[in-house]
Parts: sequence; C-alpha cells; structure tokens
Amino acid sequence: MSERGEPRDRGRARSGGDGERRRDPRRDAQGRERNRGGAAPRRFSEQAPSQRSRAADPARLVAFEVLRAVSRDDAYANLVLPQRIRHHRLDRRDAGFATELAYGALRGQGTYDAILALNVDRPLGQLDPAVLDVLRLGTHQLLGMRVPPHAALNQTVALTRAVVGAGPASLVNAVLRRVSEKELDEWLAELESAQPDATERDALRYSHPGWIVRALRQSLVAHGRGADEISDLLEADNAAPVVNLVALPGIGTLDEALDGGARTGDLVEGSALSGGGDLGRWSAVRDGTLRVQDVGSQLVARAVAAAPLDEPPQDSGRRPERWLDLCAGPGGKAALLGALAAERGATLFANEVLPHRAELVRKALHPVPADAWEVHTGDGRTLGTEHPGQFDRVIADVPCTGLGALRRRPESRWRRSPNDLAELGPLQRALLESAIDATAPGGVVGYVTCSPHPAETTVVVADALRRRDDIELLDAGAALDAVALHPLGAGHDGTAQLWPHVHATDAMFLALFRKLPAATRPADRRR
Repeated sequence: MSERGEPRDRGRARSGGDGERRRDPRRDAQGRERNRGGAAPRRFSEQAPSQRSRAADPARLVAFEVLRAVSRDDAYANLVLPQRIRHHRLDRRDAGFATELAYGALRGQGTYDAILALNVDRPLGQLDPAVLDVLRLGTHQLLGMRVPPHAALNQTVALTRAVVGAGPASLVNAVLRRVSEKELDEWLAELESAQPDATERDALRYSHPGWIVRALRQSLVAHGRGADEISDLLEADNAAPVVNLVALPGIGTLDEALDGGARTGDLVEGSALSGGGDLGRWSAVRDGTLRVQDVGSQLVARAVAAAPLDEPPQDSGRRPERWLDLCAGPGGKAALLGALAAERGATLFANEVLPHRAELVRKALHPVPADAWEVHTGDGRTLGTEHPGQFDRVIADVPCTGLGALRRRPESRWRRSPNDLAELGPLQRALLESAIDATAPGGVVGYVTCSPHPAETTVVVADALRRRDDIELLDAGAALDAVALHPLGAGHDGTAQLWPHVHATDAMFLALFRKLPAATRPADRRR
C-alpha cells in the first residue's frame, strides 16, 4: 500500500484521480459524441475489458475473503486471516492494511449497516451477501480509515467487478458515493437523532448490539467499577489490539520477536507486544516455543500455577504435584501451564472433550518435555467423578459468551445473543463442580471466563460457595498481583476482573478456591 492507502502501482484509476471521467475532446459539454467525420480510425486497448475491470487489489481481496468466510461459513476471522495473507503472499505492509480493513469492517458492522440502510434502496437483507460484505469494506475505508475517498471508491468497485461481477459494481459505486458525502460523525448524528434510547444510541455509535451494551454496563458495576466507564470500554473493544506473545518458560525466548520489532510486555514476565503481520515468519512461532496469547490469559494461568497450596503434615512427605486443565482446547493455556509444570517437576493432565481440539492441545504441548504432560479426550463434567481428589491445581477455563474478547474476535458480537447466557450457565456450573471434585484437599481451583458478565462470573461463584461446604474463596486479585510486574487493582469481593480499557487485556475473570480438608470444613455449611 502507498502512504495514502492506495495499492502500489494500482492506486490511480484510469478515469482520473477524483474518480470522474476526464473530458473527452470528442464529446460536447453534455457528453454527446461529436460528428466524427473523417477522423482517424478508432484505437482500442490491447487488454480485454474483463482484464481491465477485474483487477482486485490483493490486500482488499484478502479482507473480502475473510468477511465472506465469517458470514458464509461461520468462520473465525483470526484463524482465516493468516491463511489468506500467506496464500496471497502479502508483504508486511499490505498484510497490516488487510488486517485493519477486515477487522475494522467486522467491528463496525452494526454502525456501517445502519449507515448503508440509509443509502440503499432496499432492505440490506435483500442484497447479495457478497455485495453487502463489499459495501462494508468500502464504508470502513471511507469512514474509518485514512484512505482517500477516490482510492476507496475505485478500488472497492474494482474488487466488486473481480469477485461479484460488473452488474453489482454499479450499485456499489452509487451507494458508496452517497456514503462518501458525509463524515462518520455526521452519519452518527443523523442516526442518533432518530433514536430516543441512550443505550441504543451507544450501540449505534460504538457498533455493539444493544443487549451487549447493557450487559457490559451491568458487568462494570458488578465488579466494582462505575457505569460511566462504558464508553471507554466500548471504545477499547473497537481499538485494534496489539498482538501479545509469550515465550514458554524454560523452553522459549523472546529474542526473535524483539529482534523483529516487538517490545517487552509490561504486565507479566516472558511476554512481548507485536504490531502483528504474519508471525509465522519467526521460527520460534512455527516451532511453538513462542506463542500468541493474550496477556490476560497469561496472567490467570500463572496465578493458578503460583497460588499457595496447603502444606501436608511434615511427616507425610510430598509427592510431585499433578495439575489439571479441565477445558484445555485449543491449548494456549495448556502450553504455558505445561511449561511451568515442567520447571517445577509437576505433571499436567490436559482434558478436552472434542477429539480435533484435543489434537490441537497435543500440538500446542509438543515443545514441552513429554514426561510433563498428557492429553485426555473426555467430558470435563464427569472427570471429577472419574478422578476424584487427584489434582493439586485445577484450572477450569469454561466455555462462555466471550464478551471479554470482542476486540480480538470482532465477529462474536454479532453472533451471540442473550439466550447464550441461559444455555451456557448449566454447563459452567457443572464444569466448576467437576473441577472441585477433581481437586485434592488443600489444592486450588481456578475458575476462569473470558467474559465479565455476572451471570458467567460472580453468580456462578456465589452458587458454588452456597452449594458446597468443602471450598473457600481465595483472594484472586492478590494472586494476580503476585504474578504481575506491577499491581493491577483487578480484585473485588475476592474475585478479579481484568478490563480492556484499564489493563489493555481481554476481560478475563478469575476466581480462586481452595479445597478444604474434611476436618476444617465449617460445620454450619451444607451442600
């Protein structure tokens, strides 16, 4: 891409820099062709029209392919994007442009669709889905990126011709020209003036479904923060996140990343921050000793690994610790925990219910010494009865709505619904129960979600404490501070909640429990 956002060698349209046709001296002011008389024979381009009109800029083509995979195949953008970048062999600069274009269009989909609805002569649902994806890409270039309007229009129309056809290109051109007539703030003012509800106005401005805006505001209050932080949180969800890296302790190093332009992370040891691109260019990433992992995930895994255990009687000795990752797929936390376990002479038992995800866990753990881990395929809800009281440290990173990772998984905000909370709740409770059952007396259990919603966090914790007399809540905020490079201030009422707008991490939640020996259980507590 050029500095102006135009593709190198392709940015200037044949029709002129402003996207309008140059005046043809053979035509009059109304555009009618004059009498040619004895003019010389007409000259034609050696290129066929299809060749002239179907050249799509590779970076924009990658972004389009990502949006199509997300909307058509229910794919995850973070998995598709690197594959398409490698397939089209984009250099680092074009890869960065494609990343911002794809992710920005996905994040802004709600706002952009509302703007497009004002400029399309039919309901958006009646458009060809591929055309709608192209329109979203064009709208993001016009309103959300520093791409000159003529480049955004010309290149998006060229993309349409290449991937959809010449007919829809006229519609795309007309719609995007209307979109380009106003700045984003002008469109937002028009949309908000017609919306009396403050939450729905926030939903339009920050491109989140209204129910998620309400849920996140409730979450802030539930975790001891102010509801007035909602704008900052929503803005953080829409900011392009820095790529977080972790070097597996005792196995990998940050050297290659730092030599390649990354900088050392400031929240937890062994981490680095990168501008992104195709990280597969680093051999340490390819061999798995250097991994992409949000620093929030690094912190909660390290906190579970470092939480103090109750010491057994001095005359009983101590066997090597056994650790359990109850819901290990796809293996990010398992790899970090496995490396930490290997350093301490412990072993990690990584459980995953789906066979193909269990294979991902094995791949993630491959760099870790083989005698420090094993992978099991099974239902985490029954593992506690199959292996009762066998593990000293257990992490239950349970399936959740993912409302804490919307900045990294922008498509998730459009896929989730309030019904997901009701459907996931029983599973989360059953997995926590199983994790506690699998924990040895004196051991610790970490309950983790990538969601701040009270229904998935504090309510589940309160239910567990009410049902069981064999656990006590530990100070999760203090546990995070113990493994962080500086105090995080994430604790509230014994649990801990990280935030994108405060800590620049995903909104990870952590509750830590200790399994009580039978002799120390309170007599007045019953299941």
